[in-house]
Amino acid sequence: MLLKQKISETVMEKRHRRTWASLVLRGLLPLTVIVAGTGAAFWLMETGPQVKPQSRARNTTLVEYTTVKYGPQQTVITGMGTVAAARTVELKPQVTGNITELSGNLIPGGHFQQGETLLKIDPADYHLTVKQLTTDVAKAESDLQLEQGNQLISQKEYKLLNETVSDVEKALILRQPQLENLRATLESAQTRLEQARVDLARTRIKAPFNAVVLSRAVDIGTRANESTVLATLVGTDACWVAVSIPVDQLRWINIPQKQSDGGALVRIYDSAAWGDGVFRQGRVIRLEAGLEEQGRMARLLVQVEDPLSLKSESAGQPRMLIGEYVRVEIQGQGMASAAAIDREFIRNGNSVWIMDGDGNLAIRPVEIAFKGTDRLLITGGIAAGEQLIITDIAAPVAGMSLQAVDDNASQMTTKVPVGQGDRS
Repeated sequence: MLLKQKISETVMEKRHRRTWASLVLRGLLPLTVIVAGTGAAFWLMETGPQVKPQSRARNTTLVEYTTVKYGPQQTVITGMGTVAAARTVELKPQVTGNITELSGNLIPGGHFQQGETLLKIDPADYHLTVKQLTTDVAKAESDLQLEQGNQLISQKEYKLLNETVSDVEKALILRQPQLENLRATLESAQTRLEQARVDLARTRIKAPFNAVVLSRAVDIGTRANESTVLATLVGTDACWVAVSIPVDQLRWINIPQKQSDGGALVRIYDSAAWGDGVFRQGRVIRLEAGLEEQGRMARLLVQVEDPLSLKSESAGQPRMLIGEYVRVEIQGQGMASAAAIDREFIRNGNSVWIMDGDGNLAIRPVEIAFKGTDRLLITGGIAAGEQLIITDIAAPVAGMSLQAVDDNASQMTTKVPVGQGDRS
């Protein structure tokens, strides 16, 4: 029993030692790991690379710009207009009769020189009238000559009488009333003969000026009278372009007050019909008195010589047709010094964007002296040599940082690795 007890105590003691050792091992192992990890972390922190603080870079916006330049500028006023005839006439005969002859050119588009015959009216009746009145004039002249002979006889008889008579009696004795009556008869006959000759000449209808036929309303055999429209002619020496422009642009245009004054030069374009860059040249001749009812625009008359290019000096130039809708550019008065800026670079009506010397955005109001269709002339608000921004900025704020595209491209050339430069 004693042996068993000792063996049991020995076993219990060994079990107790094992439990204690297990507890010590479980406690020391995590602590050792923690200490070792802490030491390793401290060593890494002491021996690792040092991070140096850097200042935060400012956000910049890439823009393109153009340099502002001042110099003499020419104002150009643009508008739209319609070609109209400067001279037009509806021909009507001044005598009555049947049409017996028509010119081969008397068709729409046919050309006539001034004085050239267009058509003829049957002259037979007018020839007979001239012949009859010629006889009447000859008879009146004969009667007047006979009476003048009687006058000589009466004067001789009056001298032989040698009597004092009143003025009335003297006039009767000398046959002065008979002489005056025959003179009046002769003058009347001559007048009727001259009128008959004029009527005979009027049977030949001639062009009153250099013209082109717009329309013809008669043919051979037509009975014409004073109310019959024979044809409509349009002058070829010149045409007009009625141009509509804003009223505030009139002060820039030289408008002549007299026919002898020279008006502003004008270029007329019709790109659809003539091609790009092709133009005819004319001059402003008058300003119409009233405004257009629709649009309240002023209307100028521009005259163009030889619109159909019939003369040798106009050869090769495009033809202008009645009713053609054209664009005009009127040369206005010049300005001694101004900066020309495209309309799209004017912001909010009267401001521009400038990149100042520090590379920041400046929003400047400007003085607009002239507003053209594509560009405006500026006389103040910006200085020569300043950098005008031509790039649209989504949310422009005065003072925001800017960078020119050219400057950014040069920096990228040094920073982009070889082989990646084409990707930009």
